[in-house]
Amino acid sequence: MKMTLDCIPCFIRQALDAARMVSDDPSVHAKILNEVLQWACSVDLQQPAPVIGQRIHRRLRQIVGVDDPYRSAKDHQNRMALAMLPDLRRRIESASDPFDMAMRTAIAGNVIDLGVPGSVTEESIRISIEKCLSEPLIGDPAQFWSAVEKAKKILYITDNAGEIVFDRLLIEKLGPSRVTVAVRGAPAINDATMADAVAAGLDQIVEVIDNGSDAPGTLLSECSSEFRQRFNEADLIVAKGQGNFETLSDEPGNIYFLFKVKCRVVSEHAQIELGSHVVVSRDLYATACPL
Repeated sequence: MKMTLDCIPCFIRQALDAARMVSDDPSVHAKILNEVLQWACSVDLQQPAPVIGQRIHRRLRQIVGVDDPYRSAKDHQNRMALAMLPDLRRRIESASDPFDMAMRTAIAGNVIDLGVPGSVTEESIRISIEKCLSEPLIGDPAQFWSAVEKAKKILYITDNAGEIVFDRLLIEKLGPSRVTVAVRGAPAINDATMADAVAAGLDQIVEVIDNGSDAPGTLLSECSSEFRQRFNEADLIVAKGQGNFETLSDEPGNIYFLFKVKCRVVSEHAQIELGSHVVVSRDLYATACPL
């Protein structure tokens, strides 16, 4: 998915929010904002938006001298999600359709995103879960489950910290023995890395790899050879979050995108109402909305 001119104000807002989160120094805020404004003059609109996000957060890490500026926020998000895990697991096991509820819970967890405006609280997470459980999903959940049943090798590409805890509930239903979980190779906003997979306990039930990249999405050209091999060998790829949708919707493969639509540009591009919870295949998306 290519970025649009409407992405540029979002980059500027995200850069300022990020700078303020990791530093109290106004000179740091001004430095990163000035650089982003200069980049905006030569932005390549043929690239997906996470390319610019990657550049912003790389520079921010250099300026503040911290490898993972969002680590404290990610730890907090993981703790919030883990505290909710026992109750959610009980609800899933007692549900009339545990598979459907596990899928919806994982999608609802995509509300935990520091790349979009708004704060993430336990209340906002619970509201997202209840909404996702009670409203129709956009896409074809039945086709997704059909693809799951046929798959022998599933690559599950995670998105954010905290959210990755809810992903575990779905992964347990997918059948951990055939699932490989992929996290980011280095910090990018509050995207999940290996430390978050360990915090969620995923390393205890599945193989976890990183993709070798620090982009807030999945830019295959920048990912490790191991990740690309797993991507090509997978019968089914489950890609969580908007960043993965933006970077992988042009890529071939049996890919299902599970996310909450939190961005107007994504909403208009995919022709899906803002705030919707989505489970849609790359093929279905390509058919409905030619790229």
